[in-house]
Amino acid sequence: MSIFFDNILILFMFNYQNKKMTEETKEKRLRAEINNGRLAMLGIFGFLCADTIPGSVPALANIAIPYDGNCMVPFEGQFSYF
Repeated sequence: MSIFFDNILILFMFNYQNKKMTEETKEKRLRAEINNGRLAMLGIFGFLCADTIPGSVPALANIAIPYDGNCMVPFEGQFSYF
């Protein structure tokens, strides 16, 4: 494999040496990945609340931009282009 390809694999944690990981290490990494996903969902929900209801998240008071439109439009399910 080329050096570039090896670096890409390591970057995305698809290292070919992962086959040698113990079950305990795999469990620890899986738990960390799940917790990171949960934290990301909480962060997105926090920004959504801060944008929709001004003052609802005091930590984001100076960061979030108030939004007057419907923030749920992308989730309506109307994805037809025709």
